[in-house]
Amino acid sequence: MDGRADASDLELLRAHVDGDRQAFAELFHRHRDRLWAVALRTLGDREEAADALQDALLNAHRAAARFRGDSAVTTWLHRIVVNACLDRIRRRQAHPTVPLPDGNRAGDGSGTGGIEPVAPAPDHDTALVVREALAALPLEQRAALVLVDVQGYPVAEVARILGVAEGTVKSRCARGRARLAVLLGHLRPAGTSPPSARPDPPGPTGEVPGVTPGNPGLAEGVGSGSGRFRRDANQEDT
Repeated sequence: MDGRADASDLELLRAHVDGDRQAFAELFHRHRDRLWAVALRTLGDREEAADALQDALLNAHRAAARFRGDSAVTTWLHRIVVNACLDRIRRRQAHPTVPLPDGNRAGDGSGTGGIEPVAPAPDHDTALVVREALAALPLEQRAALVLVDVQGYPVAEVARILGVAEGTVKSRCARGRARLAVLLGHLRPAGTSPPSARPDPPGPTGEVPGVTPGNPGLAEGVGSGSGRFRRDANQEDT
């Protein structure tokens, strides 16, 4: 057993830059579940998510030498994964296809397609409806909601991952929740009112049903990595 298991994320990244061929693999192994969950929730399709995650890891592998060290490695990795997902969504919108919403190519609801590994929903049909509703949101709202409501990251960290102000994250989440409250209103039991657990601006704030926040713990301090996402910072949600 070597010392990689005891090394910090930053030490592993630097070791990778210095030529250690196993260091990046160890880094990915540590964070793959969280990165996979973000990709899957954002894209809503297992094959698309797998491809996006692979693209992101290749980008991170090649760009490691440019990592400045002024942010947590996990924040940097998440930013690259989110950007890879949004790039795929933009390409998909430019060249529309007809993907299966749950990414299950077998079509029978069995096997690995369907429930996510990090935050499984108890009801498969409800999970599919929720995933389709998330897919109907504008890109910026979807990315913010996946990170805040689904994965459980603090708003401050999400702001640094997305490269926007905290107020922008809160606004996108509030608007996304309002849209989901409309799209998923039929799932609410009769006679109940929408939950409003989060202190966001007034309006419907129905929590995503059938989904539990994944990994509520915070990994490390946060900061800015790649600046690619900032091109979206000034795009106001409608």
